[in-house]
Amino acid sequence: MLSVNAHLERILSVIEPLAPLDLGLMDAHGCVLIEDLVAKDPLPGFDNSAVDGYAVRMEDVAAASEFAPVFLPVTGDVAAGPASPLRVQPGLCVRIMTGAMVPAGADTVIPLEWTDGGVAMVRIMRAPTEGANIRRTGEDVVAGETVLPAGAHLGAVQIGLAAAVGRSRLLVRPRPRVVVVSTGSELTEAGQPLTPGRIVDSNSPALTAAAIEAGAIAYRVGIVPDDARTLAATLEDQLVRADVLVTSGGVSVGAYDVVKEVLSRLGTVAFDKVAMSPGMPQGFGTIGVDNTPVFGLPGNPVSALVSFEAFVRPALRKMLGATPIERPRVRAVTAKDLTSPPGKRSFLRVWLEVKKGAYVVTPVSGTGSHLLAGLARANALAIVPEDVEKVPAGGAVDVLVLERRGR
Repeated sequence: MLSVNAHLERILSVIEPLAPLDLGLMDAHGCVLIEDLVAKDPLPGFDNSAVDGYAVRMEDVAAASEFAPVFLPVTGDVAAGPASPLRVQPGLCVRIMTGAMVPAGADTVIPLEWTDGGVAMVRIMRAPTEGANIRRTGEDVVAGETVLPAGAHLGAVQIGLAAAVGRSRLLVRPRPRVVVVSTGSELTEAGQPLTPGRIVDSNSPALTAAAIEAGAIAYRVGIVPDDARTLAATLEDQLVRADVLVTSGGVSVGAYDVVKEVLSRLGTVAFDKVAMSPGMPQGFGTIGVDNTPVFGLPGNPVSALVSFEAFVRPALRKMLGATPIERPRVRAVTAKDLTSPPGKRSFLRVWLEVKKGAYVVTPVSGTGSHLLAGLARANALAIVPEDVEKVPAGGAVDVLVLERRGR
């Protein structure tokens, strides 16, 4: 059997980051930036008011208090938008709205709440500090500053920042396109009546969602029966829109496991036993003129999802150009005994939490590769090495963090 590390190294030796693309902002969401994003102009681009209130000269309001208010004539209004020609003269003020350019002559903004809200004459009942409530030019970003480095992941905030500094397009590593296929004549679509001997296809919805969570664009083809001609035609049809193909089922030694037969004919896909539990049968290689990577994952739902975490997710993250490519790992103490078959790396479903300042894991399910509900109750996978058959309660174990959520 291959080790988990050897199988992953083989995969990553084949996988390359996708070629850069120049994309519009919304298409770049979820991608990885290829070049430094440099601001040509400052942000904010001009001094503007942080509040609704009155633009004043500090020397005119320095003595204002509740018991000795200052009264100033209001000479006009400044709204957000084009620069106003108004100028604040000594002993006068201008009413100003949030985001509006601070007019010439003013050095401070009085919040509306500190006044009586007067339109022609305003009563000011508190003295601010000089420069209060003004957002200064370049306070957030100065011209020439690198606001996002190459390699940055473009989430919602980063897309907003790119727009704020005036960029409508970005050079990025695009999101890989993943096509997911479930194989098996026994499978039925969710929501359809089940006849004896048939089961619902949970793999393709789960793997499609997992690919999206990994940063990919994912397409679910659905169920393909155990027919070599149908499967071959389906895979060849999907190559036009796939950077990666993921199949589940049909990779073990059963008489009707046609995935091995088809993929072996279409390209360089090899099928191996990997020393892991769950998920021992694995297929990987390339097919088609573009050498599209193909992952042949086992059919049991937990095996398929654990295999995705161990092999597919790191590959997708490498294609995306993201770092790190694997989920975070922590060292935790186990609350109960953990057991593992000899010679295999086990990925055990656990609940990870912090108790008394330390990470602690508790098993939440049996080890059966069909026990999907147990995986749904887990937020991490405890990793027991190949040369360890038991981690006693109180022992330490590496943990792959799947998600951060409460019970």
